[in-house]
Amino acid sequence: MASLEELIARRDKLEKTRAKGVKTVRFGRDEVTYKSDSEMAVALADLNRQIAASQGRTVRRVRIISNKGA
Repeated sequence: MASLEELIARRDKLEKTRAKGVKTVRFGRDEVTYKSDSEMAVALADLNRQIAASQGRTVRRVRIISNKGA
């Protein structure tokens, strides 16, 4: 399992990459290509859960809001 600092660094990098609209992220030697934005959102949620667990907290509720961009 990765350390807390590594998890936070991965989350921050994934958030920045997602905001740019890029689907490929590199973490050191590892490279991950996501198929969609929703797949990236799932990865972010998982990282947030791991971070919370490392800090002794649990994520009780996740609220996702979206629109069609019309």
